[in-house]
Amino acid sequence: MNLLDKIETEMNTASDALVNDMKSLDGDIIILGVSGKIGYNLSALLMDALKKAGIEKNVYGVARFSDGNHSRDALEAIGVQTLVADFMNDASLQSLPKVKNVIFMVGYKFGSTGNESYTWALNSYLPGRVAEVFKDSRIVVFSTGCVYPLVNVEAGAPSEESMPEAIGEYAQSCLGRERIFEHFSKTNQTPVAIYRLNYAIDVRYGVLVELARNVYEGKPVDVTMGQVNVIWQPDASEMALRSLLHTTVPANVLNITGPETLSVRWLADRFGARFKKPVTIVGTEAPSALLSNASKSHELFGYPKTSIREMIEIVATWIEHEGSQLDKPTHFQEREGKY
Repeated sequence: MNLLDKIETEMNTASDALVNDMKSLDGDIIILGVSGKIGYNLSALLMDALKKAGIEKNVYGVARFSDGNHSRDALEAIGVQTLVADFMNDASLQSLPKVKNVIFMVGYKFGSTGNESYTWALNSYLPGRVAEVFKDSRIVVFSTGCVYPLVNVEAGAPSEESMPEAIGEYAQSCLGRERIFEHFSKTNQTPVAIYRLNYAIDVRYGVLVELARNVYEGKPVDVTMGQVNVIWQPDASEMALRSLLHTTVPANVLNITGPETLSVRWLADRFGARFKKPVTIVGTEAPSALLSNASKSHELFGYPKTSIREMIEIVATWIEHEGSQLDKPTHFQEREGKY
């Protein structure tokens, strides 16, 4: 096994905590929007956990699979039963298996500026239809830390007790998604967990990948958005699956990210030291940043297994060995909510 394959295998290996939680979870599982960036990793961890637990469940992965058959074939290869569906088509939505556990990952972000009506339809209107179709299920709803405002970095990051103040139509539509699921959680007595994630780090995309590539390729690093929170994607994926055991009525809101507020300048410097390359910094750190306090989820699940220095090393190794990239920027530097 070469080094890149070893990294991928480790990313898709379930922890003992996930295995134990899956032993406690009744019912089959459906993942809506499985063809997105996190879908395969989440599915692979789930299938590995079920195998290690000696449990047989039907696991369905649903998407349009508009990128062709590659992601669908990869999911089928690990035991996921894939289904093609257009979520905005009512007959297609109604035809899906009505299982006990739902991971809802459908959303629209990049390209939302200039396409606001579709953004609202997919992010705010569709959730109401999904909530009705799966009213007898428990649902984990992927959301985003973007529903919080930029905060003064000296004042501390917002926790779930803080009121959202979404900046821009994308973030507003995501807050709409949350509110719709919260409404139907109450009216239909559907257990729901709102999963506010920022920022997941993979070897193919994410804040660390963007910073690392800039340093490796000799490009400047803008530090205007001077602080970030990050979490290793496998840790975040496991927390999403384990959140099925923490759905409640009314909906349970969980911030999902790492425990540190990280300096973008420091991260760039660490990659510079790792690559033995000079770092070019542009801009000056603004007094505010988009941050989240995830102490509530850490109380439930423990701290993420993967430390920031481990993430830096894994990402740097992947880039040095020319591992594949998605080339999908996070736009984490965006300060006006225009995606």
